[in-house]
Amino acid sequence: MADEGSSVAAAAPSSLRASSELGDAAAKGDVDRVQELLAAGADVAQVDEEQGMTPLMLAARHGHADVVRALLQAGAPWNALNPSGLCAGDFAMEAGHQEAFDVLLDAGMQAELILGVVARHERQVDEVEGKPYLQQRVEYSEGRLMDEESKGVMMSWENPLMEAHAKAICTGRGDVLNVGFGMGLVDTAIQGHNPSSHTIIEAHPEVYKRMLETGWGDKENVRIIYGRWQDVLPQLGTYDGIFFDTYGEFYDDLKEFHEHLPSILKKGGIYSYFNGLCATNAFFHVVYCQLVALELARLGLSTQFIPLPVKDCLDENTWLGVYHKYWQLDTYFLPVCQYSEEEAVEE
Repeated sequence: MADEGSSVAAAAPSSLRASSELGDAAAKGDVDRVQELLAAGADVAQVDEEQGMTPLMLAARHGHADVVRALLQAGAPWNALNPSGLCAGDFAMEAGHQEAFDVLLDAGMQAELILGVVARHERQVDEVEGKPYLQQRVEYSEGRLMDEESKGVMMSWENPLMEAHAKAICTGRGDVLNVGFGMGLVDTAIQGHNPSSHTIIEAHPEVYKRMLETGWGDKENVRIIYGRWQDVLPQLGTYDGIFFDTYGEFYDDLKEFHEHLPSILKKGGIYSYFNGLCATNAFFHVVYCQLVALELARLGLSTQFIPLPVKDCLDENTWLGVYHKYWQLDTYFLPVCQYSEEEAVEE
């Protein structure tokens, strides 16, 4: 009996030993062994002390999609980060493992649709750190608009992106709406396309004052509406192009604005927004690009993302004196969203 008990113990590892072996099995792609170890009580979120890697990260880095699925089904956190701030999806994306990447992307989207963990965390961190943006003083310095906590509201490195956004929404040179003036980068670019009318919504009192001081209220085709977009919706008409770029608001606010697009965006019109969601992690950013595209499709808009390189902004000198580096990626995915005339007719 003693020998039999010993052999059973050897075949069924303790949960502690199973946890220590899980990372190796995941990295090798041994899905059967992974399942055995999970059944033996292995901790699916165990972190390797040497590399700070979870089994899911190891499986993703080596492209073992079946193991990735098994670990996710066992409750492995898709959004866990290693000490360098990378998640499993980042490893799959960097190594070009498409199947593992797709599995993780689907898991991330499903989780965020239900729980919104990443977006909620970003909002909670910002709200804990300071008072609301509209109650803060702002400062215009060379190439920057900063809040009183030295966070960058807008910076000059964004200028090429704003020019691309303006070009996208001014395709028809019709009636254009921009929500959020900031430094006026996108509005200056919009003026270069000679739109029929140009409406600007701005809610910050100091930014609004600067707009008037710099002559924006004197331009013939410009209409300035002072206030939060949520409060001034009844004053809006319909537009051929719309751009949304507010500061101090989050994914939930963007979603709320999108609900109003069917009533303010003309059929066939173009909508775009500053795509800064989760811009400190490449995989989280992709998850939110796809979530927004899914959300807009429900409203009748098709979305394409145009990749634009933004490596210049990664220079550390760009961020000297800025408390929060709000962009850390080398590619910007510019969203171009169109309200389909055909779909609108069918509705």
